[in-house]
Amino acid sequence: MSKKGIFGGTFDPIHNGHLHVAYESLYKLHLDKVIFMPSGNPPHKTNKKLTDSCIRYNFIKKIIQNEEKFDISDYEINKKGLSYTYETLEFFNKMEPKTKWYFITGADCLMDICLWKNANKILELCEFVVFNRPGYSKEEIIMHKNKVEEKYNKKITFLDIPILEISSTNIRKKVKKGENISYLVPEKLEDLLTKMNLYKL
Repeated sequence: MSKKGIFGGTFDPIHNGHLHVAYESLYKLHLDKVIFMPSGNPPHKTNKKLTDSCIRYNFIKKIIQNEEKFDISDYEINKKGLSYTYETLEFFNKMEPKTKWYFITGADCLMDICLWKNANKILELCEFVVFNRPGYSKEEIIMHKNKVEEKYNKKITFLDIPILEISSTNIRKKVKKGENISYLVPEKLEDLLTKMNLYKL
């Protein structure tokens, strides 16, 4: 059976922290592929102004184009209405029923999973994988993981990897201020941001 991970996020923009998580997921979970899933219209960020989805998609595509075990999906950005995780997982399970799906997300999402639409369905359709994020201790994550597992009687995997304190929000702020971001993003992305004059306003 094939094992594939879905790595969802706004990726506004994609940065070295995202690639770090993708590689660590690939190796530690022994995945055949990690699929980047840029969000279209996430219900938890309806008040947030996102960079056009086509731009975010193309940035990821160019960054990972030479990575054999990385792929990208435009399912959520092409989907009409709000993008719910359970619908995404239903779609991929229907497309590849013989694939074991892993959903890769940050510890902050674990804390809110009970509020997600059809949370039980999400945990049925995939192996839910959380990685540590700044602001959460390992003990706090494990404790909440145990509570969610008990509530839904489903297994959740904690991906204990080194934290790279890089955020898309901080990158956008630095670009706006004209500060160096070469140590935070792939060189290709830095070139693209310069050419497009993105995040300056």
